[in-house]
Order: sequence, then structure tokens, then C-alpha cells
Amino acid sequence: MSRVESPSHEPKAPEEGGWLDAKERGGVFAIRFTVFLTTFFGRPFARFIALFVALYYTLTSPRARAGIRVFRSRIQPHEASFADVYGQMLRFVRCTLDAFFLVSGKTKAFAVTRTGHTYLAELRDEKKGAILLGAHLGSFYAMRVQSAQERMPLHALMYTANARMLNDALAKLDPASRARVLELDPEGGLDSMLRVRELIEEGALIAIMADRIPSNATADRVVRVPFLGADAAFPAGPFLLAAMLKCPVYLTFGIHRDPDTYDLYCEPFANRIDLPRGDRQAGLRKYVAQYAERLEHYARKAPDNWFNFYDFWAEPSMRPAKLSPGAPASSSLPEGAGPEGAGPEGAGPEGAGPEGAGPEGAGPEGATPGGAER
Repeated sequence: MSRVESPSHEPKAPEEGGWLDAKERGGVFAIRFTVFLTTFFGRPFARFIALFVALYYTLTSPRARAGIRVFRSRIQPHEASFADVYGQMLRFVRCTLDAFFLVSGKTKAFAVTRTGHTYLAELRDEKKGAILLGAHLGSFYAMRVQSAQERMPLHALMYTANARMLNDALAKLDPASRARVLELDPEGGLDSMLRVRELIEEGALIAIMADRIPSNATADRVVRVPFLGADAAFPAGPFLLAAMLKCPVYLTFGIHRDPDTYDLYCEPFANRIDLPRGDRQAGLRKYVAQYAERLEHYARKAPDNWFNFYDFWAEPSMRPAKLSPGAPASSSLPEGAGPEGAGPEGAGPEGAGPEGAGPEGAGPEGATPGGAER
């Protein structure tokens, strides 16, 4: 597939490591102090201090600024202004601070709309497991809290190592949430994959972020498809995992609107992901392109909810594909392949939802209020 040329006014993001390599900035005290201030003084105060936190990160995060401008150049005819960049950073900070209220049960200040909720309710009532694909667009926490209130068996498959302090702070606000997080091993361990299979068989919903390439990805686990006018790289892992599990797949997004509304969306993606034996790569590309098309729809619907603050269209650094002796270069899985062949490489910072689904997984150079930088 040929790559569409970038708009002439598109800025270039500085070359840096992948999102998974970014480290937390600050310390435990800074994060705990932020949690205390926001939850003690209330959401109006949190929204106020967000103005200054967002300004700080806008001024001190050149990679985030450039990443936002690259994104904006693809959805608007003019170059992104400082107000555009700051507004998008402010949305991110406010969604992150809202997470402290949501996970601690202080939800009265929020209004929630639901579109497609019946799909999840039917899965719960029938005790049927499914994969929920999300992205770093809006907030995962509104959906997570809503699912807990309605007794939906939602679990998040996510990377947590690069935001350990922030995730620990959130877990302290909602201790039960830790049991609902399945931590992905960046080196490809099998334990979480085996646990996912068990949960699906028990009727659980597994949320996965499907929009970021992990730093350890191999070339055969990355798929480039059109997104907002040019080819972008997406991880194959979430789709390979769904194909291996032979379960239904849905798309879920939680879009934030000022001042206090979260619009939750759920829509069917595939009753089952089937990859043809003859050309699995083509089959995989079809599903990834379908995902990218719907992601584009929601990104255009709420552009300031886009929290991938890096050049999303840049060529990711990848390791050579792993090939068995005599095997063709392909990203296909052998029939009935186990988790090692289908691990969601980059299945979501919060992967599925939390760190990859939630705003923390998408900070400016990993930034999160309170000094956490991923």
C-alpha cells in the first residue's frame, strides 16, 4: 500500500524514544499531593488548577506540542495555533484529574450518556466474553466506573511499568481495581495471555488499547493502514489475540465534553476475527483498516480528545521479524497458535483501558498531573 504524502504545512515532531520508554517525572509525594488537593477541595478546584498544569506541560513538552500539531494538521486546513495545542493539553489534564474522582466514587458531578450500552448488557447477561478495543481518545475511566456500577466483568489489559506511581495512586483510591488490571509484560511473557483466555471463557470483557506500537514490536507485528489521510502504524497484537480467542469484538470510546459530560460509545466490530489461511496478512490489514476508519470517525468528532502526543504517522523503530527456519516472512499465526503468537504487542497502555485506555497512558511525553511523566 502506497503512503499518502503529508500536508505541506505538517510540522515534524522531534525524534525521541517510543511512548513506552518515557519515564515518570516527579515522585510519589507530588502525585499524592495532587490527589489530595483535587479530591479534598473538589472538582471546581481541580478544573482551575488544570489551567496551570496544562500551561506548564504545553510550555515544557516540545515533543507533545509537535505531536499535537502533526495531528491537527490532518484535521484542519490551517496550522495549529498555541490555543489549539493548549486546549488539547488542557482536555488531557482535566480527563486525568477526573479519573481521581471517578475511581474514588465521587461521580455526582458527572453526566454520562451511553450509546450502544445494550451490547455490553447482553454480553453480561449471557455471560459471554468479548474483547473491547479502545484508543487514547478521551477517557477510559468513565466507562470503567460505569461498568463497575452495572456489575459488568470488565478487565483491562495494559502496560503499567512506565507509570507505576500514578497507577498505584489510582489503585489506592479504588483498591478493588487492581484485581481488574492484567499487566502486560513488554518482553512478551505468557502469563497475562493465559489469564485473558481464562477470563474470556468465564464471560469477562477484556479492554485493550489498539492504537500504540510497543517499543519491543517486531516488523511482522505492525500493520500500516490509512488514517486521517496517510498511512499510520498500528499494532497487530490486539487483533491477533482476538483471532486466537475466537470471541466477539467491540469498539468502545469515552469522549469528554465540557464541563462535566462523558459520552460513552460501544459498537460491534466483528462477531469473530477470522484470518484466512491463504493470506492472513491481507485479512489482518482489513480488520486494522476497519478499526482505523472508526477511530478516525471519533477523532474527527472530538479532536481535542486525541491524547497520542507524538508523531502518530512516523515510522516506528522495530526489531527484525522473528522467523522460524524456512518460514516465510509473514505476520500470520499458525493455525491454533498460542498466546506467544498472538500477544497484543502494544495492546494498550493501560492497554486496554487503563493505561492505554485512560488518559494517563497518553501524556505529553508521558506527562501526568502531579509530575508523573510516562
